Amino acid sequence: MAQRLATEYVNASLRLSEVQMSQFIHKVYDPHVRQRVKVLDNGGQEVVLEDDSGEEVHLPFDRKDGYYVCELSFRLEKPHLTNVMRLLFAAFKGSGMVTRIYNGFMMMYYYQEGRVRKIVEYSRDSYKLVYEHKDTVGELQRIYRNNDVEREIEQIHREVNVLLDQRFVAEDAKVVQRIDSELRKHTRRLFVLEA
Repeated sequence: MAQRLATEYVNASLRLSEVQMSQFIHKVYDPHVRQRVKVLDNGGQEVVLEDDSGEEVHLPFDRKDGYYVCELSFRLEKPHLTNVMRLLFAAFKGSGMVTRIYNGFMMMYYYQEGRVRKIVEYSRDSYKLVYEHKDTVGELQRIYRNNDVEREIEQIHREVNVLLDQRFVAEDAKVVQRIDSELRKHTRRLFVLEA
């Protein structure tokens, strides 16, 4: 298995409520990673994570519209701190691009609200799409909810009923032919729609 050299977070963002911020501060379970919290002048907080080797990351959370918002880019090289950040980023629905750098290639993970939406592998002379999220369930739900066909069928049924009422009272042969022609058109269209 390839040895990871570094992990970079690019345009990473987290948006936490008051309760989530409290959970975020108490979520670090790795015995090799310590954390400090600094309260900032504007009501925000800065969470500092540091591992045994001395590598650290500063996560400044600003107060915006009742939320704690952290937006930054940073690079990590040590596995303990990298693993803690990966868990926090997923658990608290982070968004942004995470690049895992290996000797000779990179893996880019595109996160949206804590979920991986796309993974691309880049090497010196090529790139390969490894994974891309497709919202199949959502697409099927949109198709299922789309009731344009049902509404058109209902409209045709109403028009057919009106035409049948007109045909019942029509005395002129030409009027009956015109009505029958319209009824045939509606019948063909119903056949297509119901198929």
